[in-house]
Amino acid sequence: MEGIEHRTVEVNGIKMHIAEKGREGPVVLFLHGFPELWYSWRHQIAALGSLGYRAVAPDLRGYGDTEAPASVSSYTIFHLVGDIVALIDSLGVEQVFLVAHDWGAIIGWNLCLFRPEKVKAYVCLSVPYLPRNPKVKPVDGMRAAFGDDYYVCRFQVRLYLRFHYLNIGKENWELTAAWTGAQIKVPVKFITGDLDLVYVSLGTKQYIESGGFKKDVPNLEEVVVQEGVAHFNNQEAADEISNHIYEFIKKY
Repeated sequence: MEGIEHRTVEVNGIKMHIAEKGREGPVVLFLHGFPELWYSWRHQIAALGSLGYRAVAPDLRGYGDTEAPASVSSYTIFHLVGDIVALIDSLGVEQVFLVAHDWGAIIGWNLCLFRPEKVKAYVCLSVPYLPRNPKVKPVDGMRAAFGDDYYVCRFQVRLYLRFHYLNIGKENWELTAAWTGAQIKVPVKFITGDLDLVYVSLGTKQYIESGGFKKDVPNLEEVVVQEGVAHFNNQEAADEISNHIYEFIKKY
């Protein structure tokens, strides 16, 4: 797309492909979901890059033109967040505005949890913060609620080789024990669609409306529920999402 440049950077022991627009101004870092690429942010890169920001979107570890280590053990949440911390450092900045969707949103929440000093503010799409349940592993809970055919449960079969999903069930749950009960302290805006299955299942709507989300994310400043929009809101309602991002981050 016009004005979007591509290059490869060395981060955390792998080669990462990034797309960017704008060489000056505050960095807005976009993290895509599964099974997507930087391209899912093309509309927002163009919009924010034209508003004086430096818009950057990587292909995450295992996706697109970024390296994909062969071992499942190379895809823990520490590896994924480590990639993003190293990317931020490679950009020559101390902090970024973070925008993330779907699985990228989970990486985003953990970046805010592990290294909050790296994030000025966070615009999260679709997937809210999922605090660690010390008694129930995530996949076990999903299997109990939705059965073996639920997509996350199905992806535990190694045939699928969906590493981000293979690690979410056991390794990440075990590795993050020290953060049980921890809150997200960065400023947050959360955006979802009223047709998004993540919003209408998994107890997400109730979690938001009951105040649980605000308790876990005390600096949650705004929740936006878009009418007639489903899961891929950054593409389904591209201009509206770009405007939501801009209106939030310009305050900082």
